[in-house]
Amino acid sequence: MDSTRRTFIVLVASLPLMGFLARYTKTEPASLPPTPSCDDHDEPTPRQTEGPYFKPASPERSSLLQPGLNGTKLILAGQVLNTDCQPVAKALLDWWHCDSEGNYDNDGYTLRGHQYTDKQGNFRLETIVPGLYPGRTRHIHVKVQAPGQPVLTTQLYFPEEAQNQGDGIFNEVLVMKTQKKADYLGAGYTFVLKA
Repeated sequence: MDSTRRTFIVLVASLPLMGFLARYTKTEPASLPPTPSCDDHDEPTPRQTEGPYFKPASPERSSLLQPGLNGTKLILAGQVLNTDCQPVAKALLDWWHCDSEGNYDNDGYTLRGHQYTDKQGNFRLETIVPGLYPGRTRHIHVKVQAPGQPVLTTQLYFPEEAQNQGDGIFNEVLVMKTQKKADYLGAGYTFVLKA
């Protein structure tokens, strides 16, 4: 009876120590890398016409805003991925679009500029919402190029624009996701380039 009682007391007394040891010697399962948010992008972003207003040698900048520029501020953020859902670091994005009145600056570099993605393929552009001109819906031109790869020339569109359906080259796949904020329009888009 005494040996059973003594064994029971030793066992009860050691329970907190066993719990402590179990807590701090427990091996954690190997964590898996997060699944890329590729959203079934097995197809590359479609190409579209460059149009007549592209100018080479735009300045490197992530903000196209400048004093005296009228229009609603637009912040476009997104990512460049390849068709394997991997981020494309140092991808070139060369942007150009018209002003709020529908005019392109063909003499200078107003509303024109290029930038590069970060290590995770992310980009962020500050600009304004472009205006309209006859025959076209509201759009932003862009050239996207992974290092050492061919250039993708395309255009991005705004959702729920009345002119979208009447624009002969409009493509629903190229519509940005947008959200109205207090003092600007937020937009997002993921470009997918061939791996």
